[in-house]
Amino acid sequence: MGIIFVAALILLYWGFNFLSGLSVFNKQRIFYAKYDKVNGLVVANPISINGLRVGQVKALYFDPNGKGLIIAELLIEDPIPVPDNSVARISSSDLLGSKVIDLKLGNSSRMAEPGDTLRSRTDATLSEEVNLQLLPLKKKAEDLIGSIDSVVTLIQTVLNKNTRENLVASIDNIKLTISNLASTTHNIDTLVSTEKNRISGIISNIESISRNLRQNNDQISNVIRNFSTLSDSLAASQVPTTLRKVGKTLTEINVILDKINRGEGTLGMLVNNDTLYQELEKSAAELNKLIEDIKANPRKYLKISVF
Repeated sequence: MGIIFVAALILLYWGFNFLSGLSVFNKQRIFYAKYDKVNGLVVANPISINGLRVGQVKALYFDPNGKGLIIAELLIEDPIPVPDNSVARISSSDLLGSKVIDLKLGNSSRMAEPGDTLRSRTDATLSEEVNLQLLPLKKKAEDLIGSIDSVVTLIQTVLNKNTRENLVASIDNIKLTISNLASTTHNIDTLVSTEKNRISGIISNIESISRNLRQNNDQISNVIRNFSTLSDSLAASQVPTTLRKVGKTLTEINVILDKINRGEGTLGMLVNNDTLYQELEKSAAELNKLIEDIKANPRKYLKISVF
């Protein structure tokens, strides 16, 4: 009877552990991890390595030392070695938000012993991930709405009644300008069409002149050489001496004219003295009278004797 009772207890213990996901016959190790928040992690949530289940969460409780940290007891059934720099990361196993501890094995050569505290990390929840993804989009949308509001305000400010009237007037002026350009273009086309023969003649004349210049290039060069020779001849002649003599003569003429202006000499007195001019004029008048009297009365001045 006692044997049956013990067997029932063993069977009950094995069934309870089996239903809890624990293996009675595998070696079990307990590790610890501390988290700021567990994001819905509960006891019996699985622990996996690269997607393979190796254990489960045995217990969750607050750190007795305070600070609000949560201690998770991690029951590892698989005998796989766990490096001491491994990370126990809380993540979501599916879209429904079921939690799992994904154990990322480290690369340390030192293995963690049962009872050691592993490094921990908590992934963002689905809502936090969504918020993180939507936050830049939200900011861009807010900026876009602000820009649209600014543009609408600017349009309302700019496109007032006066501005609209000025804009309409400007468009009318642009239409008029385009019409004038079209008319001018038509006139130019008409002029070119009408004067086509004359333009062709002008172009022909220009070509003829260019051809004549090209044909008479030697003669033109000869004329230029002649001018060059004439220039050399003038440069070699006594032009400077002649110019100096001309300058001296002009100086002497200026001296004579200056004396005449001052009344020196007969010519100067004649030019500047009215009395002498008047006397000469008087003498010339009396001489004219004498000549007239001689013409009128020659016998008075001539005596003819007859032998």
